[in-house]
Amino acid sequence: MHTNSTPPAHTSLVAVGDSFTEGMSDLLPDGSYRGWADLLAARMAARQPGFRYANLAVRGKLIGQIVEEQVDLAAAMRPDVITLVGGLNDTLRPKCDMGRVKGLLTEAVERLAPHCEQLVLMRSPGRQGPVLERFRPRMEELFDCVDGLAEKHGAVVVDLYGAASLSDPRMWDVDRLHLTHEGHRRVAEAVWQSLGYEPEDTDWHTPMPPTPLPGWMDRRVADARFARTYLLPWIGRRLTGRSSGDGRPAKRPDLLPYEDLTGSL
Repeated sequence: MHTNSTPPAHTSLVAVGDSFTEGMSDLLPDGSYRGWADLLAARMAARQPGFRYANLAVRGKLIGQIVEEQVDLAAAMRPDVITLVGGLNDTLRPKCDMGRVKGLLTEAVERLAPHCEQLVLMRSPGRQGPVLERFRPRMEELFDCVDGLAEKHGAVVVDLYGAASLSDPRMWDVDRLHLTHEGHRRVAEAVWQSLGYEPEDTDWHTPMPPTPLPGWMDRRVADARFARTYLLPWIGRRLTGRSSGDGRPAKRPDLLPYEDLTGSL
C-alpha cells in the first residue's frame, strides 16, 4: 500500500474478472450486485469529472474465458487503470493444470499492461475453513505467479490473501464463496490505497472484534443448508461442464461516463 501527497488524476477504470469483480454477493435492492469495483469507481468518479467506467466481469469465468472474452476488449479501451483478477475458479476445479492457468494469466498481463497507465493485480482473499486448506497450495502457487508478473510489468499487487480481516467467515456470504458488502467495502478501500489515494479507512485490514461462536447444532444446521442450497448445485455444474455465468453478458460492457451507468451506488 502507498499514498501520494498529490492524489492521482485517473480518468477511467476497466475491471476484468469473474464473480469477485462482478460483485457477488453485495446485493442491491433491485437484485443486482454492486461490489468492490463499483464502489471504487464511485470514489474515483467523485474526484474526477467525466470519469468513465466499464466492468467486463462475469461470474463463473475461468482464466481462459477471461483471456478470450475480456482481455482484448479491455486493452482496446486504453483506460488509465485496469484491474485483473482471475484464475481462482480454475484452482477450485478437481482437475486443474496450474501450468496452463499461470500461462494464461501471464498472457493476460502481457496483453493488458501496455494498454493502461496502471495495471492492478490481486492476491485474492480466502475464507477460513476446510475449503481454503484443501486448495491453499494451488492458490499460493497462483499468487506467486501474480507477484512475479507484477514485478516484471510494473503492476500493483493488492494483497487481500494476507489480510486477516478478510479471512473472517463473517465477511463472507452464506454461500461461503463470495464476500458480503462489508468485505467488498474493505477490498475497495485496499485497491483505493494501492492506487495512491489518501486512505478513507486506515483499519480496513484490522479484524472485526470477536463474537461468540454459534452453538454446535446451529453450525450443523447451517452446514446442511449450505450443502443443499449451494454446494450440491455447484458440484452439479462442475460435473456437467456448466457455469453460473453461461450466457451472461458483461456487467458494464462499455467504457462510459460513470453517471450514465449507475443510479445510486
